Amino acid sequence: MRPILKKPGSYRGSLPALAGAGVCLLSFILYLRTLAPTVLYYDLPVLRDSAVLQVKAYVLGIPDYTGYPTYVMLGKLFTYLPVGDVAYRVNLASAVYAALAVLFVFLIGWLLTGRSFAAAAGALAFGVSRIFWSQAVIAEVYTLNALFVSLTIFVFLIWRKTRRDRYLLLGAFLCGLSLTHHITSGLLIPAGFFFVLVVDRKKVLEVGLILKAAGLFLLGLLPYAYLPIRASMDYLPPGWTWDQPKISKYPPDTIYGFYNLVSGGAWKGRMWAFGPAELPDRISMYLNYLYGNFGQFHVALVLVALLGVFYLIYRDASAAVLLGIPFLGWLFHALEYNIEDIQYYFIPTYLILGVLMAAGFSALLDAIDSLAERVPSAVRLGLVVVLSVLFLVFPLLGTGATYAAVDRSGDYEGRRMMDAVATETKPNSTVLHHRSPLYYMILVQHRREDLTLINYLEKNAGPPRFKGVPEAKAALEDGPVYVLLPGKTTTPYYMGVTDSERLYGKAGLDLIPVNENVLLYQVVRRGTGGA
Repeated sequence: MRPILKKPGSYRGSLPALAGAGVCLLSFILYLRTLAPTVLYYDLPVLRDSAVLQVKAYVLGIPDYTGYPTYVMLGKLFTYLPVGDVAYRVNLASAVYAALAVLFVFLIGWLLTGRSFAAAAGALAFGVSRIFWSQAVIAEVYTLNALFVSLTIFVFLIWRKTRRDRYLLLGAFLCGLSLTHHITSGLLIPAGFFFVLVVDRKKVLEVGLILKAAGLFLLGLLPYAYLPIRASMDYLPPGWTWDQPKISKYPPDTIYGFYNLVSGGAWKGRMWAFGPAELPDRISMYLNYLYGNFGQFHVALVLVALLGVFYLIYRDASAAVLLGIPFLGWLFHALEYNIEDIQYYFIPTYLILGVLMAAGFSALLDAIDSLAERVPSAVRLGLVVVLSVLFLVFPLLGTGATYAAVDRSGDYEGRRMMDAVATETKPNSTVLHHRSPLYYMILVQHRREDLTLINYLEKNAGPPRFKGVPEAKAALEDGPVYVLLPGKTTTPYYMGVTDSERLYGKAGLDLIPVNENVLLYQVVRRGTGGA
């Protein structure tokens, strides 16, 4: 089987550089124009961790499972940029990672096909896909994961093209580094191994090379050292806690605590949650996210990607191995993972599909080249150029609707929440909240440092009918108590406003509206009216 890679001479010229820069710049402009302008808030499943990540990047904290040390340290660097507020800068990091990921998807497609337009079409299809784009405009971990995945695959393909061991060693380092950000990136390890085995099996027998690769892989794991080091430091104000009960019980500066954190902690129980009988429904869900009601791609693009699968298998077995192993692994993991925001775990598979689209577009152009051999070369060239442009435009159809759906450029809800609490609560109060921007208000802005915050939905691990009531009753002994409810509607962790009022009422407490626009209520003993 012959690889799709063209002759070295086909890479000369400015077209690939212009195309790569163009898709990266266009993607970044779209992300920048739709970027969230400030601090975010909790809104399951769309905004689960963003408000917390913005703060932890700034104070160099430890996020929930699996720790994300590389994300935190890189995010801290972005907080020094002289643009916007701190929250905006952490949001901006996601946009930068996303645009670079799109660039590397283009480069992968270009290396595989030698066709700039095909590679650009696949990269743009991925870059403007709704779920990926939605993560490029907020503080989240998924675009950095996409960057690491695409960069690692690109480096392995560069090794195949040049056969220089330094790229193989760089790939080993990136496998380790990627693992420190997202444990699902561990699938790059078997993918890289079998890729090398197919390309040049002698390499896996070179003891010196293997030892160097192992050493660099371990070096890539070095960011994990951040977790026990930071956990051992007293870096929060006196009396502060993140209200992470499992992490507090098993801190990552202990051996078990470190293992528990990086391996997924309490979330491990949600993995491999579905049996064979449920697999068809899970696959149907994935297809619905792929091209159905929540579709990332037009069905025609999915068919082009499917053509790319057969094209790679026939023309480039080693690339099919490099892309196929992680794709199937990521897909199976996501299908078996019982989590509310599962759609974001599909993003790496969309990245691979973007590459496969590039291969599929290239296959169509190759077919047109073959069919048009009897026509004059100028006509054939014109036909290829026209179709190349059409291929490039096609992934952008529907971008306007996606733009409107993911646009957060006017989202100031988090700031409104902070302002309401800062101006409408009494001194030395206790505020019950859940993953809200109040952490940002106190730890980043240093406003209302007199307040005591209780993340009641995490602190109290009991059934939802009890959450918040014990904390509110205890806090009322010391002063005013407020609750900033996380939303109007019910979620797996929260029962909604009406049921919350009923819950507190059964405990002899009333929720007095303070600012219903942001769901801020004062908790008082029944009949006192807040006096």
